[in-house]
Amino acid sequence: MNIILCIDMDAFFASVEQQANPKLRGKPVAVIGSGHRTVVTTRSYEARKFGVKTGMNVYEAKKLCPHIIFVVGDNDKYAHTCRELSEIYTAFTPDVEIYSIDEAFLDVTTTHHLFGGPEAIGLEIKKKVKSKFGINCTVGIATNILLAKLASDISKPDGLRWIKPGDTSSVLENLAVEELWGIGRKLAEKLDLLGIKTCGELGNAPASLLRSKFGITGEALKMMGQGICHRPLIVKESGPKSVGHSMTLPYDIWKEKDIEAYTLKLSEMVGRRARKYRLTGNVICVTLRYKSFETFSRQSKIKQRTGDTHEIYNTAMKIIKGIKLRDSIRLIGVSLSGLAESENPEQLPLIQEYARKRDLLKAMDHINDRFGDFTISWARYMLHRSRPAVISPAWRPQGIRRTTV
Repeated sequence: MNIILCIDMDAFFASVEQQANPKLRGKPVAVIGSGHRTVVTTRSYEARKFGVKTGMNVYEAKKLCPHIIFVVGDNDKYAHTCRELSEIYTAFTPDVEIYSIDEAFLDVTTTHHLFGGPEAIGLEIKKKVKSKFGINCTVGIATNILLAKLASDISKPDGLRWIKPGDTSSVLENLAVEELWGIGRKLAEKLDLLGIKTCGELGNAPASLLRSKFGITGEALKMMGQGICHRPLIVKESGPKSVGHSMTLPYDIWKEKDIEAYTLKLSEMVGRRARKYRLTGNVICVTLRYKSFETFSRQSKIKQRTGDTHEIYNTAMKIIKGIKLRDSIRLIGVSLSGLAESENPEQLPLIQEYARKRDLLKAMDHINDRFGDFTISWARYMLHRSRPAVISPAWRPQGIRRTTV
């Protein structure tokens, strides 16, 4: 029998800020980005009592909680804490999946007996996290990650729960389907149309009915309703399928020079990460979001794989210029896919122009690695030096997903 722990930090960003500034402790706090269009990324439990939710804008949050304190997020602080947390986890097992910046799964199947059992490990991790960082976490324990995640979700804050095999049916019987990891609001609404509201009803639903409505996913949904999940921990990430960055702009833009500037900046962020990990790609994708929140993507395949900023940028701009824009833009994203490892990265280019471009990029990367992102940058986006204020959900403490924050 597998034994999986889900370690989930409680109101992570807000808790870190409250610990760093004693004046914030015990008060309603919301962590936000630095732009004027920012939304609440995390709120403290004191703020949650007033109905403040993630995704609200500052005006909505202020209306619900007039004395709320807004704190601009410090991504470096959260990333550092995540890396330190991973060291705590690996003291109990080498099989650790850092699922997000504030959540991890641990497989202690073969090691729990060394530490007094699963609950003893959970309690010790909670103790170490509290002692080292002054923040709380919740621990869920079960035979798979679906139930371990559920155990942590229903035990927050500062809880610990073990859903043992014999308890699964009673826990799931009357539990709303949207409480399960992977079932969002829209899917729950579709299930509701079938008369399925609880996990018990989902687990007992005819597989034929679920397949007819959801295809092959229907079988997985039935198993989820029964607490069955075969997804293994991803201890070592496979090679990335794409490298991308997107940015919600500080204001809506429509002028070509502004679109070019932000697209160049994003292309440089993508190219630099690709070069750092010696990756090249041959598919460039652009994502645009209008001020109405309508979002769409377009992509183009090029003949030769590249990690060159300007090749990515030039292709991205060809894509954008081929679109008849119907509204001003609030978000731009650029990504590179069709990835492969660079062959002979140090081989000298035969054409002098390419050699100069390679040497220029190499010098820029070296300077920015040493002194910080965009210490040296392209003149075209010098007026657009703001950085994304909210850390990406894809951030990880190791590998290509460990982006600069």
